[in-house]
Amino acid sequence: ASWLERPEREEEERTELLVEVLGLKPGQTVADVGAGSGYFSWRMAQRVGEKGTVYAVEIQQEFLDLLMVNMRKRRVGDIVKPVLGTVQDPKLPANAVDLILLVDVYHEFDFPFEMTRAMIEALKPGGRIVFVEYRGEDPAVPIKRLHKMTVAQVRKELAVQAVKFDEVIATLPRQHVIVFRKI
Repeated sequence: ASWLERPEREEEERTELLVEVLGLKPGQTVADVGAGSGYFSWRMAQRVGEKGTVYAVEIQQEFLDLLMVNMRKRRVGDIVKPVLGTVQDPKLPANAVDLILLVDVYHEFDFPFEMTRAMIEALKPGGRIVFVEYRGEDPAVPIKRLHKMTVAQVRKELAVQAVKFDEVIATLPRQHVIVFRKI
């Protein structure tokens, strides 16, 4: 949790810029998969507002407990809904989510095919799934190789899913923002 909430994270990763480029709108339903301490969940909650919903998905109850303490402190506990998922299923409602965000999470999945298929089922038609991963193509990014992915890797893995590639947003200093839409 301390790595997720480190003070220099905004400067290193430009996290506010990431939230801005997602183009979230008031009233939307979004999901933060691998939410951790809620670093992005509360930022997303500010964008979707009181009429929106943020599903904060984790596979460890301890993280969800910490996350909800943080959400109540930030006064978004009514917007952010904790969800205890599994390694194969985020446990999100079907056809209900406008956008799913995965920040530095996908490369950690034990069952990426199954988990991705379940996430796509949760998306509304045309909904977006957004992968944010450290750039594997860039040796200057100071992260271990096993925690990086290339755009080509992500596109290859998603080619077997019911999504179409939308775009790569290249505004972050160290990470790709790779966007797919549900078909």
